[in-house]
Formats: sequence, C-alpha cells, structure tokens
Amino acid sequence: MPQIPAGEDDSTKAAAALERGRLLFAQECEFVMGVRTEADLPQPELPEVAFAGRSNVGKSSLLNALTNRRTLARTSNTPGRTREVNFFRLGGELMLVDLPGYGYAKAGKEEIARWNKLIEDYLRGRGNLRRVCLLIDARRGIGAPDRAVMALLDKAAVVYQVVLTKVDKEKPGALAKILQTAADEISSHAAAYPEMLATSAAKRTGLAEARASFAALTESASAESTLIESAPAESTLADSTLADEA
Repeated sequence: MPQIPAGEDDSTKAAAALERGRLLFAQECEFVMGVRTEADLPQPELPEVAFAGRSNVGKSSLLNALTNRRTLARTSNTPGRTREVNFFRLGGELMLVDLPGYGYAKAGKEEIARWNKLIEDYLRGRGNLRRVCLLIDARRGIGAPDRAVMALLDKAAVVYQVVLTKVDKEKPGALAKILQTAADEISSHAAAYPEMLATSAAKRTGLAEARASFAALTESASAESTLIESAPAESTLADSTLADEA
C-alpha cells in the first residue's frame, strides 16, 4: 500500500477538521435560556464552550458570525448590555454559552458584583465545560480586567483559549507583534490553551479554524463518554469521586 507523505497526511487531517467544523456550525442553533442567578443555571446537557470578554469586545458579533446568523446573539453599541448567561444549543452536539461582558465602568457596583458572582458560579459548577474562549480586542491587547479573569480561570483549573477579535483593524506586521506578545503572556498560565485564534467577524477571518477547534471538543467529549460507559463499575465510581473532589 502506498504511504501518504507526512505533509499530505497533515493537510488531509486539517481539511477534515475544517469540514467537521463547517458541518457542525451549519446545523440549527437555538436559544435555550438566559439566567441571572446560579440557581437558574440549566442542568449539564452537552459539552459547553463559553465566550467571555470585556464589554464591546465583539462577543455577540463573533457568535453571530460563527453560526452564520445575524441575530442569534444581540449586538449593541452600548457596552454591558448582556446581563445574563445565555445558552445556545448547536445541532444537539454543543452548547454555546455567552457570558456577561466585564470591565464596563459605567455599570453600578452592585450590578458589576452580581455579574462577577454569576460568572464565577458558572465557571466553578460546570463539569461539562470544555473550554472558555477569552476574547481580546486585537487593538487593545490583554489588559488588567482580562488578567483578573485569567487568574480566576487558572485558580478554577478551567481551560481557556485566547481569541483575538477585530484583527482586520490591525496591519499584518502589528498583528504579528500582538500575537507574539499575547503568546508570551499566556505561556506562564497553567490553564491557558497554547494555541490562540485570530478572528474578525466583519471579514470572517479565522472563523473556519475556530469552528474546527470547537468541533474537536465534541469529539473528545464523545470519546470520554464511551470510555466511562465501557469501564467497570468500580472504576466509574472512583472517577466520579475524583471529579467531585476536583
């Protein structure tokens, strides 16, 4: 049997991953619910990918672009409009979670405290949370509010991936420096996923790669489920206990 050259094999795998992502995000995406308190959070149902970022970072625009919809997530010129944790079911395979924006100075202290508590409660209590996408405006880079969230995610041992938004606003040379600076910073964070994504909702840059990355998380979740179901009862109990203790 003729062997496939390593480079060709890699390109074939990459193409397959991109196609898997395209097919996943071509499916129906429906709004499930929005919650304002921990008690209202839905029971874990599917693997979840959460989107966090400063107010006006482009979270809603990115979600709409990823799902090829214009009004899945509300966009606004007024920062801080998203005040709930919003859940969207994608094709019965993945739950997209839109977290309230942070760092909005004009919001009242009590409201900011409530948002922060809701985000923290969500991050601590979701065993099916596969990844948090930490959105960073490419024009700003990682700032103090972002570092506070990164510290929270490190402490909670929640894997997060830096996703640069609005990269179309920067020239290639400047963007390369921004990417390198961000890569240098996240390298010291235990919970940070090493691969960053560079996106533009307006120009649709990086969307295919993002979809492929998220689709891979549904496959890993299916593999985990299969292993648990096929394991002996004693092993399953032990794994469950360790998960509870973690």
